[in-house]
Amino acid sequence: MATHIARWDLDKTYLRTEFDSLRDLVKTALERPDQKITNPGASTLLREMVRAGTRVHILSGSPEQMRRRLEDKLRLDGITWDSFTLKPNLQNMLRLRFRAVRDQLGYKLPALLASRAKLTHAGEVDAGATESLFGDDAEADAFVYSLYADFLAGRVSDEVLLAVLERGRVYEDVVQAAMDTARSIEHGVVVERILIYLEQQSAPDDFRAYGPRVVPFYNYLQAAFVLFEGGRLGPDGVLRVAVELVTEHRFDGDGLAKSYLDLARRGHLRGQPVDAIAEELEGWIALGQVPAIDELRTMVARLPAMAEGARAGWREEEQPLPDYMALVRRHNSRRGR
Repeated sequence: MATHIARWDLDKTYLRTEFDSLRDLVKTALERPDQKITNPGASTLLREMVRAGTRVHILSGSPEQMRRRLEDKLRLDGITWDSFTLKPNLQNMLRLRFRAVRDQLGYKLPALLASRAKLTHAGEVDAGATESLFGDDAEADAFVYSLYADFLAGRVSDEVLLAVLERGRVYEDVVQAAMDTARSIEHGVVVERILIYLEQQSAPDDFRAYGPRVVPFYNYLQAAFVLFEGGRLGPDGVLRVAVELVTEHRFDGDGLAKSYLDLARRGHLRGQPVDAIAEELEGWIALGQVPAIDELRTMVARLPAMAEGARAGWREEEQPLPDYMALVRRHNSRRGR
């Protein structure tokens, strides 16, 4: 199977992190690894993606000074990764680059481009290696990830990319370095899905401007269903995420099934056969005691009808090209507030 890359944000995507006040920032910085809380189902999903052969690259807005604690937290969760990029905030402050401390466009987009270039130029992955991108609704992940995906696909020109970076008030030397990297990358349609965790309970419709490639989701079982249908996660991975939500976060079988139904109604699932999930569960049962068995059976029993409804309601949508020049202006306004 060709290489698949998962790029994960940490704060508010993987970890429950509060940044609403200075007190929150200090608390987050001082937390021991064992005190940091993972969002329900996130660690199980990430482990299962690794088991399925996905290569994990972490790109977080957390400061570089938190590296040791964050890496220790991921090790406690049993996560392995290929690369781990953190934001050089201390360096930004020493250089009086105060805009860069909060800016995500001028940090994440160049980092994504540099990582892609490094992997392909070094021959670690071929130019066609596909990607899934994970972020949240707290900052600009959907915007940055979509811009990255459309540039790689050749839908955004060098000129437009340059104009967006300049309008986004990215520092001149960062713009130049990003453009040098961008011009060295081979284009291709490589980003399969952009999965946005609705940590702040944003309305899914807020992301319609980015088209069907962006999937806003409320819980990590929903992300697992999307990846399963896309062939990036096995049925055992789906079941393990469901088990965690039941045993540790009080989901019931009805809630598990409704996670699928919600995605289907929003047009994010084609309704491809889900029989493999039921077959996997029967295999588990044959091997012995299964945790959360009643809830899993309820979910599995309801999935076929929901998948049939998803197939009936599925409409192939074209991927629109967002108006990045307008969207970056809105991004700047949010950041200013």
